[in-house]
Amino acid sequence: SQKAHTSPLSSCGLRKMMEVEEKETKASLMQQKLEDIKALEESNLEKAIKSYKDLIATEDAEQEIINEKTTAIYALGELYAQRGRYEDLRNFIVDTRPFFSTIAKAKTAKILKELLNIFAQIPNTEKLQAEFCKETITWCEKEGRSFLKQRVQARLASLLLDMKQYKDALVLISKLVRDVKKIDDKILLVEISIVESRIHLALKNNPKAKGSLTAARSAANAIYCPPSLQAEIDIQSGVLCSEEGDFKTAYSYFFEGFEGFDTSKNWIKAKQCLKYMLMVKIMTNNSADVYNIINTKGSSDKYAGIAIQAIKAIADAHKARSIHQFADVKKKYSEVLTKDWFISTHLNALEDNLLVQNLLRLIEPFSRVETEHVAKLIDLPREQVEAKLSEMILEKKLHGILDQGSGNLILFEEAAEDKTFKAGLDTIKELGNVVDKLQAKAQRVLLA
Repeated sequence: SQKAHTSPLSSCGLRKMMEVEEKETKASLMQQKLEDIKALEESNLEKAIKSYKDLIATEDAEQEIINEKTTAIYALGELYAQRGRYEDLRNFIVDTRPFFSTIAKAKTAKILKELLNIFAQIPNTEKLQAEFCKETITWCEKEGRSFLKQRVQARLASLLLDMKQYKDALVLISKLVRDVKKIDDKILLVEISIVESRIHLALKNNPKAKGSLTAARSAANAIYCPPSLQAEIDIQSGVLCSEEGDFKTAYSYFFEGFEGFDTSKNWIKAKQCLKYMLMVKIMTNNSADVYNIINTKGSSDKYAGIAIQAIKAIADAHKARSIHQFADVKKKYSEVLTKDWFISTHLNALEDNLLVQNLLRLIEPFSRVETEHVAKLIDLPREQVEAKLSEMILEKKLHGILDQGSGNLILFEEAAEDKTFKAGLDTIKELGNVVDKLQAKAQRVLLA
């Protein structure tokens, strides 16, 4: 009788199927364990933390549960961030370094970048984050992880900018730009060019800020740029346009940025773009559009909150043309409004413009008026009114003088512009050009 014979091919296929099933079973068990730990977070926090750490420390020679371990790392990081336990979060990231040595370097960079983003969720920890970044850079140098080191340096430059250490940030980012150009890492080059643009803008060097942003756009055009990164370019473009007073173009950029961040589910950045969209609409005297945008975009739970309420209150004060309502809004929402430099800067410009308009409207019927009377009409301190009137006269927004002796504002009739003098200068200039050309022609004739 013939013996039953199993082909080597079918035996190998069966073994592979069993390995896949075993791997899937292990992964599904870990997923179930993650769900159980998640349920523990509210009832027994310390036990949940210990369970996360045990799962991350699980032996995995075949690297079958890397995704589950990564999920646990993110979950524990988020847990620490939500509770404001920044020291525990910092120590946890340091303790996770042995795990990083078992996975690909690109995967390590991705995980560490996300952990740094989680760290950034804890308010008022910029200094701690910067110190941790410096420690991580030192570790990267020891481990020979230049890819990760450059990304951490980019984050450190951004933190130094937030801490207003502009000189250190500029030195670091300038060196980083040179290093990254050598290895031609386009994605990182886009990121650091945006940070460089922000640093130059903070130093009021708008031409260099625009130059860095152009470099970011050029690098982005050469590769596939993720929506979130393209949105970063858009928001910086909008800020630069606003600095130049081009609020309509700025709105378009902020809208594109909002859509990009919304698609990427980066609700914090999307909310920032939404605030900027509303602010530039107020700056262009389109307060009515503010309410429409809030009803369509800002009504979602993701974006509703005190920040949007503050912008709406600004729109109400601007629509009412009320200086006092404006002051009340600034006082009520001072923490929200002063935290963002863009909102704060344009809010001050808006308030200043509103004060000028109110003063011009009040003094229009007069040819001579006491500054004390103007101060009573506008219900502001006389010193503040006098200072503003002096500024308006110097900026030629107001034709008149302040008589300090009598305390009066004397207004002059706005004289019609005499175009004769300008026309005479233009004629002399043209005659000069003609004489120069005739002289050049005469010299050519003499030399011929």
